[in-house]
Amino acid sequence: MKRLLYLLICVLFFGSCSEYQKVLREEEVPPKYKMAENLYKEGKYAKALKLFEQIVPQYRGKPQAERIMYYYADTYYQLGDHYLAGYQFERFTKSYPRSEKREEAAFKSAKSYYELSPRYSLDQKETTEAIEKLQAYINEYPESDKLKDANAMVAELREKKEKKAYEIAKQYHHRENYKVAISAFDNYLVDYPGSIYREKVLYYKLESEYLLAIGSYEDLVKERLEVAQGYYKNYKKYYKEGELTEKAETIAEDIKQRLEQYK
Repeated sequence: MKRLLYLLICVLFFGSCSEYQKVLREEEVPPKYKMAENLYKEGKYAKALKLFEQIVPQYRGKPQAERIMYYYADTYYQLGDHYLAGYQFERFTKSYPRSEKREEAAFKSAKSYYELSPRYSLDQKETTEAIEKLQAYINEYPESDKLKDANAMVAELREKKEKKAYEIAKQYHHRENYKVAISAFDNYLVDYPGSIYREKVLYYKLESEYLLAIGSYEDLVKERLEVAQGYYKNYKKYYKEGELTEKAETIAEDIKQRLEQYK
């Protein structure tokens, strides 16, 4: 009985495979459409995709096109091809602005771009694009049940960009390129005023100016120490008991003692 059952399964399996290959090779379009839709609904996306790729051009401008184009885009989405999924869903929303699937397609398109965002240490061009796509979705569908997810993705992507900008500025500091570091920290504070790295940025800006001052020619030391003292006061205004307050106060005390020599 077990052997018979095994043989029956093999026959059914190879029979379905041969039927799929037959439909894939034949010229008639309707059987391809029917099988592609059935395979899609069964979750056999790789097989469905091959058929959709053949029939999409044949149905352009026809009543079935909207349905097929959604399935086609979603097949890429389900297979994890985020680049083509984002592109195809975006095409769908533009081609069928009145479709009942438009909002879902817009969300999946934006989420596909989100999935393309690389880790923070790499170039963040895709991250910027993903933020734009998600924000466009949020603006267009403010009552959506996906709003919470969209906002969470935007927050995550923005934090990634913040971290990238912070690490770049900090690298200038660690390489002792203090003037460039200070400029980078200033730009950071303008671009990300509410950043989670704000305390560290204010501290490293202070430390950069302090180290720049004590390593300068004598005629520049006093002026730069006074600038650093101003940076300390600005840090202290916001972080009286911060993570780096103790370090900042140590620097401030040394600045004070050095400036006493000029009185």
